[in-house]
Amino acid sequence: MGDLKRTPLFDLHVERGGKMVPFAGWEMPVQYPLGVMKEHLHTRAAAGLFDVSHMGQVILRCDPAALETLVPVDVVGLAEGRQRYGVFTNAAGGIMDDLMLANRGDHLFLVVNAAMADQDIAHLRAHLGDAVEVITDRALLALQGPKAEAALARIAPDVAGMRFMDLAVIPSDYGALWVSRSGYTGEDGYEISVGEAQATALAEALLTMEEVEPIGLGARDSLRLEAGLCLYGSDIDTTTTPIEAGLGWAIQKVRRTDRTDFPGAATILDQIENGAPRKRVGLLPEGRAPMRAGTQLFASPDAGDPIGSVTSGAFGPSIERPMSMGYVPTSSAAPGTTLFGDVRGKRLPVTVAPLPFRPATFKR
Repeated sequence: MGDLKRTPLFDLHVERGGKMVPFAGWEMPVQYPLGVMKEHLHTRAAAGLFDVSHMGQVILRCDPAALETLVPVDVVGLAEGRQRYGVFTNAAGGIMDDLMLANRGDHLFLVVNAAMADQDIAHLRAHLGDAVEVITDRALLALQGPKAEAALARIAPDVAGMRFMDLAVIPSDYGALWVSRSGYTGEDGYEISVGEAQATALAEALLTMEEVEPIGLGARDSLRLEAGLCLYGSDIDTTTTPIEAGLGWAIQKVRRTDRTDFPGAATILDQIENGAPRKRVGLLPEGRAPMRAGTQLFASPDAGDPIGSVTSGAFGPSIERPMSMGYVPTSSAAPGTTLFGDVRGKRLPVTVAPLPFRPATFKR
């Protein structure tokens, strides 16, 4: 793994027994001695600490309207101190990446996926030029779970008053923390940008607390899947539109009616008006074995051609059963519909289910 990048917390992961694996060009912990199942359940019951420093942090010093030429999101109307989920789209309406974007008064703050960071930054620079500033001296942590507020408030008391999708710069003994009340687990929690030199000390301070355990990529994946959240490159990519992916809620009304100058608007607005040909759905297989990504889906046990496929699948520790997501024709997307997944040559039944599999517990 010599060519892989390492986050500022690499030594901490190794010291705590993290099993390091390649991920999106980085050497990252997939699990700790606690194990994926217990890490998942601990996050749901208390608080889990994730190293997400591999993700790209970007500052844009431009008119918010300039970013609206690249995303179908209402950036102009985003209030200072607030954050939104968004997607970059291409001319065909496909999703180039998903991201978080925040209004910090005199600039915008973006967090983009690790695997797509170089492409996203090049895309931004091609359209916005010198307005793009890549942050290279800050780590990014995520503290997730029902006891995340109590834990982080010991270090930065002001976080307790934040609402879901608030963002603030909060002083602490570890320097200025850029904190958003958001995350990727379906739980209440925070994402914390901290100066690289202080990152390990902050993580260690949190991990001394009884509520907090380190959590790896394995549990991060099962947590986000239970929450019905997409993973770029698996559940969404340039072949899927936001409407097919069930992300129409991220396209605010003003971008559907007035400021429609975003890439792929013709396709996306048509699908909003007339429906998409296929939909991302939840899938609940029978038995205990998950249907993994790539499993082909059929309308009946003896159908000749597949009608869709699974894009993500895992066992859900909180719901105590296997779960998957995938794409099927809209005509087969109603909850309760029985489909059949081809698992090692056998057609096994799977039921279309609403998403998320487990309700979110964000602090509104």
